[in-house]
Amino acid sequence: MFHIIEQEIQWRRDHGLPAGFESLRTLKPLVAVGTDCPLGEETRMADYFHGPDGLGGISDTHKHLSPPETWKSLFVQPPPETDITSTARSEIKDDLNSPTSLFTPSFRPSHLEILRILDENPPDTISVIAIGPLTNVALAASHSPQTLMRAKSILVMGGAVDVPGNITPGAEFNTYADTVAAARVYALTSPNPSSTMPPPPPPPPPTASRKEAPAEPLPPYPPKGELGDRRLKVLLFPLDITTQHTLRRDEFETKAKPLIAKGSPLAEWANAFLSSTFHKMETLHHGHEGGSASLSLHDPLCVWYALTSEKDNSKWLINEGEDLRVETAGQWTRGTYIIDRRDRKRKEDDDGESDHVSGDTGGWLSSARGNRLGRCVETPGERALAPLMLDSIFA
Repeated sequence: MFHIIEQEIQWRRDHGLPAGFESLRTLKPLVAVGTDCPLGEETRMADYFHGPDGLGGISDTHKHLSPPETWKSLFVQPPPETDITSTARSEIKDDLNSPTSLFTPSFRPSHLEILRILDENPPDTISVIAIGPLTNVALAASHSPQTLMRAKSILVMGGAVDVPGNITPGAEFNTYADTVAAARVYALTSPNPSSTMPPPPPPPPPTASRKEAPAEPLPPYPPKGELGDRRLKVLLFPLDITTQHTLRRDEFETKAKPLIAKGSPLAEWANAFLSSTFHKMETLHHGHEGGSASLSLHDPLCVWYALTSEKDNSKWLINEGEDLRVETAGQWTRGTYIIDRRDRKRKEDDDGESDHVSGDTGGWLSSARGNRLGRCVETPGERALAPLMLDSIFA
């Protein structure tokens, strides 16, 4: 993406157009590499839908749009500086620590960068937007739960509560790909985190994508007394709300095709991978033919909330304090979200430590057990996001 945006900025300047991407050029994000496997489970991929490169296979079909593989070396710690390298550095104009003008690579794993940023900023000022499996967030939580709980919120694209899943009949992919990570992160929202912690997963079978010995299960969190009174604020954006926000093929092409004709690298790149996605939707789902083929804006919805909710929160509706729990061990139900739909009275004076209520295995009726997640159930408009996103990207 950074490779293409650099080309786009140059193309715009060459054509006398505003360069755009002011925030990106001004704030220069830090990029860190996360873990390559889930917590004790077999690695699951969505390449059937997104292709082997996550972009519909365009690294093979459109090689001229892909950066050289040398980018991977940016995240490898260089050897200690010597007199020779110091002299060489002083004689060249380029900053060797800034291989790209648009991002700074980190030598730390991503979960440690998350904790560092949270630790260096006041509580309730940093939000984490999680648009994939929650493995790295769970690693951060295990390393220092108190630091992770300094976050203003963890915005999670994941789950299916009252609608079908997209990887199994009941599970959404991000949760399904690392159920243990999701369950562990959500447990930190609970008054008593031990009440919803998942059981240790069995060792995963050897796979091509995970040749090393499986890691030991993460340890339990400290007792709730040591964690303090603060709890993690998690806001969930499940398929129930994200699927309704779509980008149609015809509205994308109306915006992109004139720019492609003029030579825009960004429009050409976006068209390459979105054409693959629209085609995949045609082959998998009913009602996605021609210009009406559409894709759901799952991840952009989380970003939209992060950018706009504080300015006008009245247009967003959040269900607070829902006890949503993730199934981590079911043969057919793994990755599904369980919520108590029984018409039963809650035990309001429960201390969370005593025996469970008769007929209530799992402490679902306890006021001191269970998770406390927020869930987005209404937005400023299902058709408002797509044009806003297209205008922002291609302005």
